[in-house]
Amino acid sequence: MAKIKKKIKTIKIDADKCNGCRGCEIICSAYHATPRYSSNNPARSRIQIITNRLENKWLPVFAGEYAPAECMGRDKYVIDGKEYAECDFCRAVCPSRDLFKEPDSGLPLKCDMCEGAETPKCVEWCLNDVLIYEEREEEVEDVARMDDIEIGLASMVDKFGLEKVKDSVARLSKKA
Repeated sequence: MAKIKKKIKTIKIDADKCNGCRGCEIICSAYHATPRYSSNNPARSRIQIITNRLENKWLPVFAGEYAPAECMGRDKYVIDGKEYAECDFCRAVCPSRDLFKEPDSGLPLKCDMCEGAETPKCVEWCLNDVLIYEEREEEVEDVARMDDIEIGLASMVDKFGLEKVKDSVARLSKKA
């Protein structure tokens, strides 16, 4: 398989600096609204803050890939005496939880690093330098991946059934 150079964009998280202000959730939600900045619903954010308010712990987690099935991971982690489930740190959008799903349609959300912007908005708006944007070049295998539209359609078919999705697409194509 051929190797290609790809620009890898990542956001490094320094959770020790996070105070749980949730500014990252708010700006992410507003940036991804249609039209841009027209509304704010943190449930639509591609970043969520996992909290333990009693211990004053905050952990930003970004939406990752769509997983069509629930994973088998049931490990528990103990951090500073508090037990956390493996799901608490998982970035995947999966059927077993509502995290990182568009609240109205149920479509999976994925962090796109604010495509079109110079840097991700959550990094720009983070006042405590919790989120640090990094870019690097890496050689990766050229692999064909399912398009985001296909992932969204597959999610809609799972939720509403193939016939309902076909009917909706047919109605929309008549309007165009």
